Amino acid sequence: MNSFAPKFKSMEIFKLKPEEEYIELNNLLKRLGWVVTGGEAKLAIKQGEVTVNDEVDTRVRKKMRLGDIAEYANQEVKVS
Repeated sequence: MNSFAPKFKSMEIFKLKPEEEYIELNNLLKRLGWVVTGGEAKLAIKQGEVTVNDEVDTRVRKKMRLGDIAEYANQEVKVS
């Protein structure tokens, strides 16, 4: 494999339930299966490994709303 080949991320879509206005970032990572535990989610977020809308965000309970995009471990999700 060519080491210069671009690595493409696949964009997942996370649909909020009709009664939900937002989902907290730590819960989003868990619901997507990107992390196994809440502690793992908290650690990844606090260590600056997660970006929200292209900026590092260390708020564990960041409210992810419609249109927000999170990225972690070369995975990307858009809240819709």
